[in-house]
Amino acid sequence: MSQEIDAILLEDAMLTLDELARSCRVSREWVIARVQWGLLSGGDFIDANPDTWQFDSRSFMRIKRMIAVERDFDGNPELAGLVADLMEEIESLRARLEIETQHTGEQG
Repeated sequence: MSQEIDAILLEDAMLTLDELARSCRVSREWVIARVQWGLLSGGDFIDANPDTWQFDSRSFMRIKRMIAVERDFDGNPELAGLVADLMEEIESLRARLEIETQHTGEQG
């Protein structure tokens, strides 16, 4: 895996904790703390060994957003997680709206 993943997002790519941290330019401890606080991935990571964790491309994008909020706005991790949640919800709603718009256009 490359040292930094920035421009290419692979839907099916899975990253280890170390690969994710290196790609996002944060420490392992930074990622582990956000997982433990419930800000990243599901609760299934909590009892597992961090060396066995696997992250998908959505986790990568979420971390990049959280880093930006923490850095650019001096936001705390919880705020960064909330902003990431809201951004993900907006993307989901836009995608649903696009599908609905296309479906309505086909019928008319």
